[in-house]
Amino acid sequence: MPKARLHDENDAVVQIIKTSICGTDLHILKGDVPTVAPGRILGHEGIGVVVDTGSGVNRFKKGDRVLISCITACGKCDYCRRSIPSHCVSGGWVLGNTIDGTQAEFVRIPYADTSLYLIPNGADDDAMVMLSDILPTGYECGVLNGTVKPGDTVAIVGAGPVGLAALLTAQFYAPARLIMIDLDDNRLKVAKQFGATDIINSVAGRAGKQVMQLTGGVGVDVAIEAVGIAETFELCQEIISPGGHIANVGVHGTSATLHLEKLWSQNITITTRLVDAISTSMLLKTVVSGKLQPKQLITHHFELSEILKAYDTFSNAGKEHALKVIIKNLVM
Repeated sequence: MPKARLHDENDAVVQIIKTSICGTDLHILKGDVPTVAPGRILGHEGIGVVVDTGSGVNRFKKGDRVLISCITACGKCDYCRRSIPSHCVSGGWVLGNTIDGTQAEFVRIPYADTSLYLIPNGADDDAMVMLSDILPTGYECGVLNGTVKPGDTVAIVGAGPVGLAALLTAQFYAPARLIMIDLDDNRLKVAKQFGATDIINSVAGRAGKQVMQLTGGVGVDVAIEAVGIAETFELCQEIISPGGHIANVGVHGTSATLHLEKLWSQNITITTRLVDAISTSMLLKTVVSGKLQPKQLITHHFELSEILKAYDTFSNAGKEHALKVIIKNLVM
């Protein structure tokens, strides 16, 4: 592929230090995201060093170490001004989607001033990569949209990286109970280490009944769907209590049934969201201070030349006990 270059005065070209693979990348390979054209370089996570900037870039210069946001924000359109840059009229989720992404030696970042973050001195590189996407996604789409409050009972369906990110950040709000549901015992074990009060393996199809037993038949205040398949969305509907919130995080490639015949009278709020990454600055401070430690989500390291092996490992997460994988550009 040709080396990334400037297209606009607001662009920066960043030489990648480390990147990662997201569950959304797997959805792309399955054909769930039709906006991604054949031949596209994937990836929307990573850190790197600025090697070139357009004349309109003021906040960054050559040699700066930067965190790349998964969301490109012009900062000026109506959506950006409403704090939903995921729908920026000329940006949004473009990296690894409609323009080439971060799983390469170099990447072009449009609107660099509002789409990059300077990495503080001494910050851990691996932890910084987790701030590109999964931490703001779990926090914004799951915890904030679910309006987690002190004393709440929260169920997170899916103990993958984003579900675990929701688990970590939900603890900012002191919920009374955090129930993690997944098919994988290893991931559930990790969830317990990360702060889950209860874990449920849903392989037998009894997760709904088990949640109701744990909650005395009431259900949960917040159900966070972090998988992206019909069965997990329906499980959230099964376990939500009257007045509760269902926060969908997962990328759904097919339709799921909304059981309004049961929910119409239950005062349920259902939210969807594409991450806006407006919480990145706050999360960056909590990581640098040591209050939040996302590095524990990383299980595997690869070189960029081993990216096919990295995809194979991440695609077989259960077998490989994989959560997040880090891919390093050895040129750096």
